[in-house]
Amino acid sequence: MSQVPVIDLSAPSPEAIAALDAACHQHGFFLLSGHGADALIEQTWDQTSRFFDAGTDVSEPLRRTEDNPLGYFDRELTKRKRDHKQVFDFTNPTDPERDKYNRWPKNLPGFRDAMVDFHSEFTALAQRTMALLHDVLALGPESQAKMAFNPINSPVRLNHYPVGDPVPEDQREGLIELGETALGYHTDPGMITLLLQDNTGGLQTQDRDGNWIDVPPEPGTIVVNLADAVQVQTNDRWRAAVHRVVPMTTERRFSIPYFANPSRHATIDPLPELAADPLYRSFDWTEFMAARTADNFADLGTEDAQITDYLLTISS
Repeated sequence: MSQVPVIDLSAPSPEAIAALDAACHQHGFFLLSGHGADALIEQTWDQTSRFFDAGTDVSEPLRRTEDNPLGYFDRELTKRKRDHKQVFDFTNPTDPERDKYNRWPKNLPGFRDAMVDFHSEFTALAQRTMALLHDVLALGPESQAKMAFNPINSPVRLNHYPVGDPVPEDQREGLIELGETALGYHTDPGMITLLLQDNTGGLQTQDRDGNWIDVPPEPGTIVVNLADAVQVQTNDRWRAAVHRVVPMTTERRFSIPYFANPSRHATIDPLPELAADPLYRSFDWTEFMAARTADNFADLGTEDAQITDYLLTISS
């Protein structure tokens, strides 16, 4: 199999399971086929391009603020550099307490309904994917319950990577410079991310030796990458995927991640089956998440929080 294996979610073979385990150890990425969501995915792509092509009359009223990080934004920072992208973020729309913070566009009939369908279907797919990972790791019931995500706390992002600067020229004065990559290298802070990427390409992951590996578009597949909580829980057996997106030079790119996150204030620490000698101390996931995202709006002068901050020190 390739370095980024394709796993048939409906009937994973022993060879595919072995390839998944190896990929999760080396870089944290694999692809899912056999998911049964093709029609829904096509609908979601249509609505995504429709939103970003609708213009500022639709997007500007949804511009996010420090008080509400949901909605539209075009000047987010990664590693203290500005990303080459526009985004639209929403959280679980099936929960009234969360949906009241969502900011839906006016004059785009059918958009919200399509996003509700997407969140519901990808919640189910994330649950099936987590069950597969539990089986690969041979986890007992208690550890399965700890290595879990909460749909209420799991947002979705629509990404648009244009060719060139996403901010209009007359609005760039005083902004932090664009990064060398369209999206700077980083890991996701939750459990796993389910990602749709179009056929443009540009996504890369870094292996344990520091090599960058393309995650090429494969028709009919969903990209999965491991996130920080899983690296801690597996005590470094598996790797939170360090990934980036290279700049678009000839055509734009769309992607759609579903971030399967732990419950608020979940305690993250190594699982007993996988950690006779734990490498990490326990931490509160919500506090970690807040520290990770504090510099999305402004360069605070320091690197954002990482799971390495929670490594146990060994006294000599």
